[in-house]
Amino acid sequence: MQRVFSGAPWEKEVGYCRAVRAGSIIAVTGTVALNEHGGIHAPGDAYAQAKRALEIIERALQGVGAERRHIIRTRMFVTDISRWKDYGRAHGEFFAEFPPATTMVEVKALIDPEALIEIEADAVVE
Repeated sequence: MQRVFSGAPWEKEVGYCRAVRAGSIIAVTGTVALNEHGGIHAPGDAYAQAKRALEIIERALQGVGAERRHIIRTRMFVTDISRWKDYGRAHGEFFAEFPPATTMVEVKALIDPEALIEIEADAVVE
């Protein structure tokens, strides 16, 4: 089993890793758009936050020997579903060549009040 950590402030406190690979299956934990200082990237910008979260997910996949093309499912948890086009545009651009199954649901809040989206991903490397 392989695990990769991103250094997010909550990983150690909550007891999780960014991604775990068990054989050909990879699970990437819920990912918000953190900047290099541990704060929320692009407060108020739904598109930029979705794009940044996907970049962090891609980096985690690379840490366990996978790529975005291996993602088979994403789950997007958003704090304002009326901005679905902004989240969807970032997701669509990121997965233009390899679209996964996906879900987008509105939630009351995320771990940081400035976070607008959290994304989970599942991947399979054959």
